[in-house]
Amino acid sequence: MKLTRRAVIAASSTLVAPWVVTSSKAQKVEFSVKFGSNLPATHPLNTQAVALAAKLKTESKGRIDLQVFPFNQLGNDTDMLSQLRSGALDFMTLSPLILGTLVPAAQINGVGFAFKDYNQVWSAMDGDLGAHVRQQIAATGSIFAFDKIWDNGYRHVTNSVRPIIVPDDLKGLKLRTPPGPMWVSMFKALEASPTPLNFAEVYSALQTKVVEGQENPLAIVSTAKLNEVQKYCSMTGHMWDGYWFMGNKKLFDRFPADLQALMTKLVAEFALLQRAEVRKLNDSLQADLKVKGMLFNDVQIDAFRTKLRASGFYADWHKKFGDEAWSQLEKYTGKLS
Repeated sequence: MKLTRRAVIAASSTLVAPWVVTSSKAQKVEFSVKFGSNLPATHPLNTQAVALAAKLKTESKGRIDLQVFPFNQLGNDTDMLSQLRSGALDFMTLSPLILGTLVPAAQINGVGFAFKDYNQVWSAMDGDLGAHVRQQIAATGSIFAFDKIWDNGYRHVTNSVRPIIVPDDLKGLKLRTPPGPMWVSMFKALEASPTPLNFAEVYSALQTKVVEGQENPLAIVSTAKLNEVQKYCSMTGHMWDGYWFMGNKKLFDRFPADLQALMTKLVAEFALLQRAEVRKLNDSLQADLKVKGMLFNDVQIDAFRTKLRASGFYADWHKKFGDEAWSQLEKYTGKLS
């Protein structure tokens, strides 16, 4: 984490220099495919994607060449999702909450203050809840999600105005959110002023005070250098967020069965490695960011749950998701609404 923000951007902002896994031996490539993400090249999602690409090339004996394009090189989240659906992009990772604009059920993992810990998260997302979401993604007909969701982490609120301890501290705060309905709904219920922006715009929007705050896991706060433009970090843990590793269905259907099986196995294998790396990074970063001047505080979690319950947030989303999906969520989290 010693890289400057300028160095990170310089290393990951040119379309003509993706992170390409190469081999010293001339091998016949049957499938040259592209993978895109919205995160800096140094984030564990991309470092593990590069490692995945290397192993995929080795174990396929050069038949698959997966090129990794980090940090919005191929467009922002909504651009890449459109490309994935059309076949212009082969694979990508995307937050379920942004995917919710296309697949409403996908965003159920982001229900505010639902998951108490990672045990609940992985039980749900590797279990019946995750299976339900993948079925809904597949029902689009154009894209699919691999079995194991990758980790982003618990999201926390940062801002340049004041510590957030109780819900009233959010009143009127101009808070950047990703362009997903769950975020807007939740922060409106908490009386903040949510402003949806794609991640590529976040640093400049904070720097120019277009927005006063944002919310993300600490790994993203650090790798995107958001501590340079944010003073306070309140450990809200208001939602757990991940990344579905998704593919274009027509492209994947062209893979022979052995290559489909190989990539499915490796995406799951590297998902587990990425989860461990992200959790370790998120757990270690508070001390690092404190040294860099960021001020941390705990929050009154029960007060936020009470506010969301009283506002009708849980009841509204229960109705939107339906009894089947909501019961699968509460199977792992306990009663919410």
